[in-house]
Amino acid sequence: MMQKARVLGAACALLAASALPAVAREAAPLAPHFTPATAGSAAPDADGFIRRWLLLEPIAKPNRTNQLFTSTYVRAAFAADRPAGLDTGSGHTLPRDGQTIAHKGASLTWHALDATPWDVKLFGFAQAYGKPTYGVIFWAVTVIDAPRDMPDAHLAAGSNSASVWWLNGAETAALFGDRRMVMDDVVSPAVGLKKGRNVLIGAVINGPGLSDFCIRFVDGKGQPIRDLSVRAQ
Repeated sequence: MMQKARVLGAACALLAASALPAVAREAAPLAPHFTPATAGSAAPDADGFIRRWLLLEPIAKPNRTNQLFTSTYVRAAFAADRPAGLDTGSGHTLPRDGQTIAHKGASLTWHALDATPWDVKLFGFAQAYGKPTYGVIFWAVTVIDAPRDMPDAHLAAGSNSASVWWLNGAETAALFGDRRMVMDDVVSPAVGLKKGRNVLIGAVINGPGLSDFCIRFVDGKGQPIRDLSVRAQ
């Protein structure tokens, strides 16, 4: 009887552990998807993709049907869950690496990271810090220094699932619906990069499944703009 009780107790413990929410699971390593951002600035990769980002640990946003990812729903969700200390308007109040905020009862930290692949794997980011991976909103920030005025710059974005991107306080690109991440899925009109500091802020909402995004700037011919300096803050 004692042996049977021990076996039953172990089985119950395993079942209980499997029922824990994702936030309580053991964190995964950053590699192979990310490394901590180095000091200074980084250049876009050979194809122009921006890999240096300041990412906020995911905000819980339960959603059960992907039909909810309409423009109205997504914009309302992002407005309601814009984190403290992040200004998507012209003021550009930006968080810092390691800064922790309180958001709706949760403690969330900003992390300055370099994505190893050309796409930023948000699912892996959440796993690395033991955070929920489904039914969440991710916020991303990067600062882009342009060596000159680039009036013909276009923002090219892809995301899984829906996302909105603001450049220097103005909404620049938006992707809605339950979609797979596709390179240059949406290309904005010519929005331009000004000489010096430009702030790009994005939000990505995820239901079930994986989540990632890819961002680059292209010229009027669709060619990547590479001569930029990118920093996390």
